[in-house]
Amino acid sequence: MKMLGRLVALVVLLLAVAGLLLWRAPLWTSRQVTHFGLFLSRVQSNYVMTPEGRVHYYEAEASTPGGGIPLVLVHGLADRSESWAPMLRKLKRAGFHVYAPDLLGAGRSPMPEGADYSIAAEEKFVGDFIDSLGLQHTSLGGWSMGGFIAMKLANEHPEKIDRVVIYDAAGLAEGMPEPPANVFEPKSADDVYQLFALMEPHAKRLPERVADGVVDAMQEHQAVIHAQLADMKTRKDALDDKLGNFSKPLLIVWGKDDRLVPLAVGQKFHTLVPNSELDIVEGCGHLAPLYCAGRVAAATADYLKANPAPAGQVRTLTAMGR
Repeated sequence: MKMLGRLVALVVLLLAVAGLLLWRAPLWTSRQVTHFGLFLSRVQSNYVMTPEGRVHYYEAEASTPGGGIPLVLVHGLADRSESWAPMLRKLKRAGFHVYAPDLLGAGRSPMPEGADYSIAAEEKFVGDFIDSLGLQHTSLGGWSMGGFIAMKLANEHPEKIDRVVIYDAAGLAEGMPEPPANVFEPKSADDVYQLFALMEPHAKRLPERVADGVVDAMQEHQAVIHAQLADMKTRKDALDDKLGNFSKPLLIVWGKDDRLVPLAVGQKFHTLVPNSELDIVEGCGHLAPLYCAGRVAAATADYLKANPAPAGQVRTLTAMGR
C-alpha cells in the first residue's frame, strides 16, 4: 500500500509540474511535446558542423535498405524545423530519409550577432549543410521563404539536387502582395491573430498565454526576421526572370486559401517552369504542410518516387482524396 501511495503521489506531482509548465510557458511546452513525439517516432534530433557553425536538424530515416530516398526540407521565415513534424513522420513511413535543419539564426542553430541572414546567405547555408552530411543528388523541399531558398539553390547548383518540391513559396516579385506593416513584428495577441489569419483560412485566436509566447519567440529572433524581410523586399534575388533554364523536376504544392502568398504566385511558378506539376490543396492555406500534412506528404512522396517525374499537370488535392 505504501508503494502504491508513493506512486500515486509521484503521478500527481508530475501532473502538477506539467500543468505549471503548460500555464507558465505553453509554447515552450508545446515544442517539448513535439520533440518528444518525434523521439517516440524514431526521428532523431542531431547536430552537424558546417562552415557556419554547429547546426541542429531532425533526421527521419525510413526502415528500408539504405535508409530511404534522401530529402532535405527547408523551413520558412520566423519558423523552425519542428514545424515539419507531421511531414517527417509521414515521409519516413513512405520510405524517405528526411533531413530538416534549423536555418542560420533559427531554432537551435547558431544566431551570430551581425551575421548575414540574406536569402543568398541562407542558400549557401543549406548547400553547406548538404555537403557536410555528404549527401549527393538529394531532393530538396522548401516552405515559404524556404521554397525561395530551395529554388535558388537548385537553379544555381543543379549538380547538388535531384528534384525540388516547394510549398506556398516566396521568391517571385510578380503577384506577391505586400504584407501588412509590421505583421512579422507582433507585439500583442491581436497582432498574432492577424498573422495567423493571413496564413490559414479558418484561423482561431490563440489563448492569451500562447500568443504571448509567440510574441516573445518572434521578438527573440526579430533581428534575423527583419534582415530577411528587408533582403526579400529589395527583390534583387527574385526568380521571375531567372528560371528560363531551370532543369530540375519541380513539384509546386499550394494551399488554395493562402492569403500570405496567394495561389497566383504558385500558378506563376508553374508557368515559368513548364516541366513542373502544380498541386492545389483545397481547404488549406499557407500552413498546408502542417495542417494538411496527409495530402501534402502523399503528393510529395508520389512525385518524388514517380519515374519519370510528372510534368505539366495541375491537380486538386481534395479533403477526400489526394
